[in-house]
Amino acid sequence: MSQDATAIPDVQSSADTRHIAIDKVGIKDIKHPIRVNDRSGREQYTIANFNMYVNLPHNFKGTHMSRFVEILNEHEYEITVQSFKTMLAEMIKRLEAQSGHIEMTFTYFVRKTAPMSEVKSLLDYEVTFIGEINEDNAPEISVKVVVPVTSLCPCSKQISRYGAHNQRSHVTVNAKTNGFLWIEDLIDMVESQASSQLYGLLKRPDEKFVTEHAYENPKFVEDMVRDVAAQLNADERVASYVIESENFESIHNHSAYALIANDKQN
Repeated sequence: MSQDATAIPDVQSSADTRHIAIDKVGIKDIKHPIRVNDRSGREQYTIANFNMYVNLPHNFKGTHMSRFVEILNEHEYEITVQSFKTMLAEMIKRLEAQSGHIEMTFTYFVRKTAPMSEVKSLLDYEVTFIGEINEDNAPEISVKVVVPVTSLCPCSKQISRYGAHNQRSHVTVNAKTNGFLWIEDLIDMVESQASSQLYGLLKRPDEKFVTEHAYENPKFVEDMVRDVAAQLNADERVASYVIESENFESIHNHSAYALIANDKQN
């Protein structure tokens, strides 16, 4: 480093006299390319949105924001799920922090087969990897997946002479695992409990099938979270979870919502 550069004052590292520590400080909404392996054996190249934070002791004025960006760019295109834990440890070391937090949100595609025509298409899901680390602890990683499904109202079906109102629903699962779990495994657990799953492409025989399938499988928002919870409770790979279901109601100007949280280790 040149003499002129070393002479530039490091304001962030200067002392702060207010004696108030900051729990999280860092950068939000920075995009970077990543690679993700899927269950079919393919590699997906996608763009992730990163939030990166560390704690700041009471005696420092600020953190070094540029170092977060440096960590991302040093990995270039090689950021993967496997390197996520490495980045966490690297971040608290470079920022001289005691704790750190990274969120990596990206679009993930699953190739789906229509139920009758068997035509194939891609469906997109929002996936987030969330990592936490403290100086003396191993990194803790959770996976959050937003799964769009169809829900059909049991009450509407029961009281109507014909038909029943149905709507798009988002079921969000945030899970910590004991072992390896594919993103598709979590998606499958949710979709298997919906009135009907969604597809990117349907022919007329497929539309008939999914419409009738939803009618035969009505679910309240309460049913959705309970049925998905039962799936996660039975899977030994899942250590803890938070399940949320939001129905974007088709006959109301509001959403229906339910949540279940469970730490199976306690």
